[in-house]
Amino acid sequence: MLTLGNQFLHSGSLLLLFMIIMLLSKMVNDWLTPFSVDDELTQKDNVAFAVSIGGYFVATTIVYVGALIGPSRGIFQDLIAVGGYSILGIILLNLSRYINDKCILYKFSNVKEIITDRNVGTGAVQFGSYIASGLIVAGAINGEGGGIVTALAFFLLGQLALVLFTKVYNVITPFDIHEEIEKDNVAAGVAFGGALIALGIILMKGASGDFISWQHNLKTFGLDALLIFILLPIVRIFFDKIIIPKSDLNHEIKNDKNLGAGILEALVMISFAAILFFVMS
Repeated sequence: MLTLGNQFLHSGSLLLLFMIIMLLSKMVNDWLTPFSVDDELTQKDNVAFAVSIGGYFVATTIVYVGALIGPSRGIFQDLIAVGGYSILGIILLNLSRYINDKCILYKFSNVKEIITDRNVGTGAVQFGSYIASGLIVAGAINGEGGGIVTALAFFLLGQLALVLFTKVYNVITPFDIHEEIEKDNVAAGVAFGGALIALGIILMKGASGDFISWQHNLKTFGLDALLIFILLPIVRIFFDKIIIPKSDLNHEIKNDKNLGAGILEALVMISFAAILFFVMS
């Protein structure tokens, strides 16, 4: 058992490591993108970028917490493990941005929409994609028996699930999500970003826990992904027909560009996924 002095040293070291990780995440983002965090936030007041990079920093925090949860093995081993997995998470989050650009919102350039057009809807989708990816990585590194290989495997499977869900979401909505977002429809971007976060919550559950075997863990992950693929469209219909029965959700988002409707759809989906996470535990 740690003494009071050692406990303060342990906690203080982990807090200092977190600040270093956040600084590193900013540096990596600046290095891998053709724009600067400082310029976009302070010189250009780019709200779309602020939304996107906010998701990136929150996702970095989620990964850090995922690496932090679990029994302590001593201050030095904890710092190495948490720091190592957090750095891996930063790399994977930047990879998720590339996947988002090429496979999720693939009909236009995300960089152009966020940096040049300052499209907040695109920023909201990137926010959701970052959070979902962070949740998946946090789940994959949580538990005993796994490692870097399992974390990479479940991250890639999670990205595949996010891409496939984009196809499903486009089917259950009577409008093209790319077209609406490109037309600066923030409501559409927020609603879709919320759906990605909801999916990420359940994928985190599927990826978390002790690694028993590839067969067991892949089966668990696949069943959880299939369940949320089925239930999220049902939740969206429930929200449309039960929560706001006097209005058409699709009309509110597509025609009226009702940001309030988009926010409520996102929050309802996230709330449902959170409840499902604990019900399935």
